[in-house]
Amino acid sequence: MLRTLTAAAAAAIAIVGVAFAAGEAEHPENYPFSFDSPVGSYDMASVQRGFQVYNQVCAACHGMEHLSYRHLGEEGGPFALYRVRNHETGEMEMQVGRPEHGGTFVDVVDNPYVRAIAEAAIISDIDPNSGQLVDREGRISDRFRQPFPNEIAARASNGGAYPVDLSVINLARHGGADYVRSLLIGYTGEINGTLYGNSYFPGGWIAMPPPLIEGIVAYADPEVPQTPEQYATDVAHFLQWASDPHMEERKRIGIVVLAFLIVLTGLMYLAYKQVWRGESH
Repeated sequence: MLRTLTAAAAAAIAIVGVAFAAGEAEHPENYPFSFDSPVGSYDMASVQRGFQVYNQVCAACHGMEHLSYRHLGEEGGPFALYRVRNHETGEMEMQVGRPEHGGTFVDVVDNPYVRAIAEAAIISDIDPNSGQLVDREGRISDRFRQPFPNEIAARASNGGAYPVDLSVINLARHGGADYVRSLLIGYTGEINGTLYGNSYFPGGWIAMPPPLIEGIVAYADPEVPQTPEQYATDVAHFLQWASDPHMEERKRIGIVVLAFLIVLTGLMYLAYKQVWRGESH
């Protein structure tokens, strides 16, 4: 009986081992993102480019239901608008993105950049007069446009696969931004039916075809490479911001709290020395 149980246990362990090996994937490449360190912050230029990649490539299949267009223009957002003084002319100018010194935040409802992004989206809505489904221009209060009306339509358009929502993908996947970046550039070139070889996807095969090719998105800055590696880096940076838009504020508060605790500890130590001065222990 004991021998039978031992053999069965060994067989089960072997089966689990084989299954685990089949699902193994390479560890994501550790890329030096600007936000990785305890005092790191987002590279807003990269976040802006990453939104462009998402909007022109990823949004065809993947939604971001937890993100509204207004979030792009809120303080700390990639398209937040500020009034800053030009030190050469002394005049006030508009600047997109967080200024290095000073600046007055412009409310998102007065932000023409975010409004233009929202209005470029076609949103399906219910007509308040007829009750019929109609298409309209997006508003800054709208959530990001969903590429498919429902899961059935999404699967039908993607060979049975269901494209995941990207709102918090960097927090939902082990490895976060490193995983997303590695996955996007980890295609091996192998094809097996409707599956594509990918070194970083569990099992080594993924239903999503390679989405990034050289030149697929035209960046405004000619100095920035228009390569799959750069696109993957930028969109991973954008998705990190989308997953954790208040990271920078949280880090700043953490530094203030830490400094306060250090000062408090020093004062308590000095108080201790004063109270027990001259006393033997």
